[in-house]
Amino acid sequence: MENLDIVKIPILEVITLKLYSLFWGSLFLIKHLVKNLWISNSKENSGNPPDCLIDNSLGHHSYIKLKIVGFLGIIKFQYLPKHFRVIAMDMKGFGDSDKPQSKSSYGVQKLAKEFNDLITLLGYRRCIIIGHDIGALFGWFIVHLYPDIVEKFVAISAPHPNLYWSTLPSTSEFNLRWVQFCQLPELPELKALDGNLTILNKVYPHLVNNSRCQEYLEAYKYAFARKEDWTGAINYFRTFPYWRLNIYESYQVSTLLIAGNKDKSVLIESIIQSTDFIEKFSLKVINNASHFPHQEQPEEVNKILLNFLTGNQNIVADVQKPSNQGLVNRMFGAVSNTVKYGNNVFDIVHKKTNGLTARALGYDS
Repeated sequence: MENLDIVKIPILEVITLKLYSLFWGSLFLIKHLVKNLWISNSKENSGNPPDCLIDNSLGHHSYIKLKIVGFLGIIKFQYLPKHFRVIAMDMKGFGDSDKPQSKSSYGVQKLAKEFNDLITLLGYRRCIIIGHDIGALFGWFIVHLYPDIVEKFVAISAPHPNLYWSTLPSTSEFNLRWVQFCQLPELPELKALDGNLTILNKVYPHLVNNSRCQEYLEAYKYAFARKEDWTGAINYFRTFPYWRLNIYESYQVSTLLIAGNKDKSVLIESIIQSTDFIEKFSLKVINNASHFPHQEQPEEVNKILLNFLTGNQNIVADVQKPSNQGLVNRMFGAVSNTVKYGNNVFDIVHKKTNGLTARALGYDS
């Protein structure tokens, strides 16, 4: 039965996307072949996992089997109150979760149903979702398709799906050209592995430039050391761009939007425009942060999250001005529409027990 809540993009846009993929694929093949004639492209051994991936003090790792899909989660999170249970879950195709190679396994409706089944399996009726980037983009779909299971939603660096793909800036490493290129099989994985994963240095400059964070950069390189490690992640670019959401009314789920004021991967305007889809929202722009504000300014973001999760209304009025003065009026126009709320990425699940929030789950890309 057709789900009218989610619609595929027009056939002309599909054809255009495919044609561009062939063009970019041809260019890549030519460059790759020429490069390999002159340069030896030996691959560094990924070796053993960095200590931060096997440190039990950061969380207890569990593997949950849901039908044929396995999810790895961390069942502890040191920054949230004791009355929360947090699961920082690897999305399908990432980390140690199952990595089916077929893109059909990453259909939006299929993934959403698996997430809904996971919440039921954990024994809860409602959850808080906190996601970043693709994890937050997926969270928007959950809010739309399964609003009854979402208590609150936090989207970090990700606008609404109806805006996400049309507003990708050219400065993003994963820009429109990359999305078009990803429609081809094999070649995007080959490009991602090129140059001993230099693509990760470009995606995570805040880790490259911080000597104390080198271990975390190595953790990413360890997690994406093989071709199959990239296929799952790239499959999101092979499926999500084809779908949009039918909006009948504003979402009633209390929502927090977080973005860095120096983000070159998404437009702040698109984050602001996303508030048009939400009845109750708060918007927070983090100074001196780019696409990973939760990594670049963790203390500030953690404080914002705790205020939001515990119903602290002060966060509603606490919106910092972006450095771009052209956005100031629009920013405060969006914030003025915020509805204060006293009730309650990647990613938190909870339920009420004896009047207290008992559980929480985390989700990230």
